[in-house]
Amino acid sequence: MNALVLVGRVAKAHGITGELAVDLHTDSPEQRFALGESVTAQLRDGSKRTLTITAARPHAGRLLVRFEEVPDRNTAEDMRGALLLADPSTLAPIDDPDEFYDHELAGLSAVLLDGTEVGKVKEVAHGLGGELLVINRPGGEEVLVPFVRQIVPEVDVKGGRVVLDPPEGLIE
Repeated sequence: MNALVLVGRVAKAHGITGELAVDLHTDSPEQRFALGESVTAQLRDGSKRTLTITAARPHAGRLLVRFEEVPDRNTAEDMRGALLLADPSTLAPIDDPDEFYDHELAGLSAVLLDGTEVGKVKEVAHGLGGELLVINRPGGEEVLVPFVRQIVPEVDVKGGRVVLDPPEGLIE
């Protein structure tokens, strides 16, 4: 089995019936949180459990999700902060060569046009202004790079790298 990837994080319990407010970390919530699908919840104490989705609906920028294994508010409160993980091999392949799943980019080398190594892609951060590549620099510093074609002209998943053409001052 492939390594599990983050698809959501439980923000809080919602209501009294066990519904959970989930912050999404996936570009395909309709697949990941479809009825009958399952995810692995990694709780704050490090333990894991499998959860089966029985309902999901958007609400205020989050997804409200019901799981078969979370029947009430008390159980839902215990889920606060849990990471929701899934197997990336269950996703359909993407036909568009300019689109990628977040987990495909994590771990790629980030290099400048001249081949100079900048660091490694840690993750893709999704914000209101768009996506950012979070790049770990040697020495532990993180750099945020807008994930737009003008700054990231090439993504070579098979070759294990992203090529950056940053404006002056972005990387330093």
